Amino acid sequence: MAAAGFVAAQVVAAIAGIELPHNEWPDLIMILVNNVQVVDSNTKESTLQAIGFICETIEPAILQDVSNSILTAVVQGARKEETNQKVRLAALKALWNSLEFVKNNFEHEGERNYIMQIVCEGTISPSEDVQVAAFECLVKIVQLYYNKMPMYMSQALYGLTIDGMQSSNERVAMQSVEFWSTICDEEINITQDNAEAQAKGAPLQNNYDFARPVGQKLVSVLLYLLTKKDEDDDEDEWNISMAAATCLQLLSNVFGDDIVGLVLPWVQNHLQNPDWKFREAAVMAFGSILDGPDQATLAPLIDQALPFLINMMKDPKVQVKDTTAWALGRISELLTAETVNKEQLHNLVAVIANGLTDQPRVASNCAWCIINLAEHMSGDDIEVPTYPLSPYFDGLIGSLLNAVNDKSNHEANLKATVYEAIATLVCTCAKDCFGVVERLAAEMLSKLNATIAMQREIVSLDDRTAVQELQANICSVLTNIIRRMSQMIAPVADAIMMSLLNILVSSNRSSTVLEDAFIVISALSGAVEGDFIRYMADFNPHLIRAIQSHQDPQLCSIAIGIIGDLCRSLNERILPFCNEYMNCLVEGLKSSTLEKHVKPTILSAFGDIAIAVSGDFEPFLEGVMQIIDQAMQTAVTTNHRSYADIEYLNELREGIIDAYVGVAQGMTSGQKVERLVPYIDRMFLFMETIQNDVEHTETCLMTMAGLVGDLADAFPEGQMSRLYSMPWIDKFLRELKSFNTQKSLELARWARSRVKRQLHH
Repeated sequence: MAAAGFVAAQVVAAIAGIELPHNEWPDLIMILVNNVQVVDSNTKESTLQAIGFICETIEPAILQDVSNSILTAVVQGARKEETNQKVRLAALKALWNSLEFVKNNFEHEGERNYIMQIVCEGTISPSEDVQVAAFECLVKIVQLYYNKMPMYMSQALYGLTIDGMQSSNERVAMQSVEFWSTICDEEINITQDNAEAQAKGAPLQNNYDFARPVGQKLVSVLLYLLTKKDEDDDEDEWNISMAAATCLQLLSNVFGDDIVGLVLPWVQNHLQNPDWKFREAAVMAFGSILDGPDQATLAPLIDQALPFLINMMKDPKVQVKDTTAWALGRISELLTAETVNKEQLHNLVAVIANGLTDQPRVASNCAWCIINLAEHMSGDDIEVPTYPLSPYFDGLIGSLLNAVNDKSNHEANLKATVYEAIATLVCTCAKDCFGVVERLAAEMLSKLNATIAMQREIVSLDDRTAVQELQANICSVLTNIIRRMSQMIAPVADAIMMSLLNILVSSNRSSTVLEDAFIVISALSGAVEGDFIRYMADFNPHLIRAIQSHQDPQLCSIAIGIIGDLCRSLNERILPFCNEYMNCLVEGLKSSTLEKHVKPTILSAFGDIAIAVSGDFEPFLEGVMQIIDQAMQTAVTTNHRSYADIEYLNELREGIIDAYVGVAQGMTSGQKVERLVPYIDRMFLFMETIQNDVEHTETCLMTMAGLVGDLADAFPEGQMSRLYSMPWIDKFLRELKSFNTQKSLELARWARSRVKRQLHH
């Protein structure tokens, strides 16, 4: 009977999902509400399940008018007086799904008190399932209604949740921990929002700092929960220990320096505990609090901890070594070339390189540690003769290559992380490492060529997946080698291109490796610049085919981006290919198959072509401007917009402005600025529309600044002063400056100087 009721509830909810948005079946909710009043428990349970499913699938706004009725029914079923715990469970699950649209009820203290009472009573139900559902409701309530919680925290929630964290039922304990993680998340967001609001002189939100009054107790329980693990725990399965570590990490962000005094004594007491669970928990606790305190507070702690942690990489328990490698990775995120101790760096690199030969879970964290070291040792400027990892670079690359060449290791995730470590080392290395990078390029080419032979021997889907993953990893390393070596890659450019063309020929058209090969080719075109023309005859058919792959938006988008790369590399030598590119791009815009998010990229490509061929773009000008006019009709829409609509509109606007910038620059450099005159009024009208829409993005305004300046340069005699004197221009420049980033300030200054020249010529 219960199973039939559950299916019936799903069916009713599915029909409601179709009919209620169109105002059909208007009495459904009242029928369900009345059903909850019946005596039969099965009917009540399945009715509450149906209400829950409806609340889960239908937009809150559609149910707003019946929210009181829904809440009445749900609360009726969730009360402690309801003796059937299955009915209470269904009611609490329905309440969880309805919490977003009972906002008005939460504004009234009496109703809010009653809801909170019902939920809190659920946490002490004799049914563990009901307890879990009640705690799940508390988590969502504190997320949605944080500012209403002070009274409930002091009267009930502190005790309920801290007791819940110590429950013998792990599901209850995990939801109780999640409650505090959610509070920390909310308070971290409020702190960040308040910092921004303060800078703008806007009102601040209340931050009640709920965790601080019970900080000692909370941390004590979390540290205890870190030890709740077994040797046979699945490392990928979420458990109470992982939940506690996450909560501790969030708590450190809330408490800042204060977390150190609460956690460090416990860590020091247990780093050498005979019980491996406490040793592992101590390392996990230390690694989890590194986000919150100031760098000055952390530096001496890290200096003290590193020797212990490096030594713990020899621990007999793999769980301890795994967490230690992770903690060393966290520490590596905080080390810099200026602050690192040379002796400790030497010891750290040695133990991490050795860890690459350990079990996959340990080796993976060691590779991640190398990624962090590479990123933080290089600093902001990589164009330096040497850096702290230079003495170890060759050895690290060798150890990483040994890890990927290890035939006994079939862990795909580990190999991907190791390849990522190689790629990161390459793209951040100093110049004295280039010799090693050159040898690595030869090694990667050899590996890539070997995969082409492997493709002929594929017999299963697993084989195909493994080869494609290997090719993707190799391509990632090659891309970074090319970007780092830049023009110095020229001696092996032919060999690289030949291998990539072989990949393009031998791979299935739906293969994901095509995307990776195109990304390498994109990097190569930027490195060899005009010399890439030698490869165009062989490469162009593959590019055209990819641009026409409307059913594969990712590949199509990458291919369209390569047109821009080729334009920047070949400049006017791209002209013989432009007719074909323009036809393909227009087909893409007309295509009903191609995802709309790719289409702004096409508009940007028009601009890239115009810049490359300058005055020779004239034959395409009128057609492109008509296409942009059509796109503008969509881009100025302001009605009934969802977040997804707003995101797409801003992408489309940026694409249109990119196209305009390219056309303006192309016609100017080709000495054909007079051809722009018929279109300039609509360009300015479009920019004004963007400026007046509150949903515009910073990126959009920065792109507009380029167009404002370029058009002023195109007409240096002040011919467009009437357009530059419009009120929105000054408002736009002031807003651009208010973003207060280096790029926005530079653009604002540059654009304002161009505007002044127009107005005061």
